[in-house]
Amino acid sequence: MQRWRPESELDGINSGSWYVVPLLTNRDISLIRRGRLYSSCVRSSMLHGSETWPVRKENEVALQRAEMRVLRRMCNVKVKDRVLSKELRERLGIDIILTLQQNRLRWYGHMLRKEDIDWVKKCMEYDVEGSRPRGRPKRT
Repeated sequence: MQRWRPESELDGINSGSWYVVPLLTNRDISLIRRGRLYSSCVRSSMLHGSETWPVRKENEVALQRAEMRVLRRMCNVKVKDRVLSKELRERLGIDIILTLQQNRLRWYGHMLRKEDIDWVKKCMEYDVEGSRPRGRPKRT
């Protein structure tokens, strides 16, 4: 029987992903298949809309941390076992940052191919006139 988890405990992962956990941790399913299941269900919900995110280093670190939490659970590896994250990613053939970059580049390619009259392309190529004043903005 699966334990109920309230929305506040999900740590940012889509609540639908928790239904996949028994399949991800099942020893009867090969590790490669579990990796594909993770890629198609869990990772796709984690990266939904990531093409337009302004990604910073802390966002990448948070995504990697969430991914490693799932991958360690899939492989039944504890932190005490001192298995490198890089080794687990290679074992499953999964890297969330590489996927994030590919998604962003694919979206950028779509934007470059759009017609010049399209509002999205106009926003992308918009130049703001004038210059910003020096220093920190004044508090109002």
